[in-house]
Amino acid sequence: MADSSDHNKKAIGIFDSGIGGLTVFKEIRRKLSNEKIVYLGDTARVPYGIRSAQTVLRYSIANADFLLQQNIKLLVIACNTVSAVAVDVLREKYTIPVIDVVGPGARRAVNITKNKKVGIIGTEATIKSSAYQNEIRRMCPDIEIFTQSCPLFVPLAEEGWCSSDDEVVRLVSRRYLERMKDFDIDTLVLGCTHYPLLKDAIKMIMGKNIKLVDSAEETALEVTTLLNRKSLLYSGEAENKSFFFLTDIPDRFIETARLFLGEGLENVKLIDI
Repeated sequence: MADSSDHNKKAIGIFDSGIGGLTVFKEIRRKLSNEKIVYLGDTARVPYGIRSAQTVLRYSIANADFLLQQNIKLLVIACNTVSAVAVDVLREKYTIPVIDVVGPGARRAVNITKNKKVGIIGTEATIKSSAYQNEIRRMCPDIEIFTQSCPLFVPLAEEGWCSSDDEVVRLVSRRYLERMKDFDIDTLVLGCTHYPLLKDAIKMIMGKNIKLVDSAEETALEVTTLLNRKSLLYSGEAENKSFFFLTDIPDRFIETARLFLGEGLENVKLIDI
């Protein structure tokens, strides 16, 4: 029988359709700096937000199967689209804990809203799935929910066009978000892991009184809590090793990843799954 400390030394596995999940990776690494983390970005098939539910599920199983081969102790779905349409299947299929980004974000919104009016922005697939809406209403049925898909936010983030000083960013943000202000919401869920890069622009449009829920931050908190509860935290000497697997390496990927993380990537490997 393997020693429990050996089990705790296993990696945390994270996957996303592309590089947006690096915001989740960054927050988890910040909170759990001595844990080994394996990140898979399915950059060859991004974006998932425009795919059918069946296709997203097929991609998700392939991603999860690959990460299980990397000897992980926990699987983190760092993609709102996958969280919206495939998390239940993945939890049934695998024996290790599976954490998604929808549940933590929804829980935070329920906990901080004062007037019970919550806005949600995300990809078309995430909004149409009603995953956040259903989770929020399950926790608090009388919350009013208002949604808006923001498909152009993802390419803006991946191009590195994130500054609130950028005219294009301001125009796109205003086009998507102005109507949200008419609903008197006090909380806005960033229902895509790319969106934290656009926080400044979103705040500029929404105003300082609207509280933003960053699903990456909330997911990192949930990972920490779960590992602690299941006695899976690695308490040995800090290794701080991170490994990145990509299904494609576009010319701009390394540059964009630096934008997400504030530093360059190491241990990057191209794979085919």
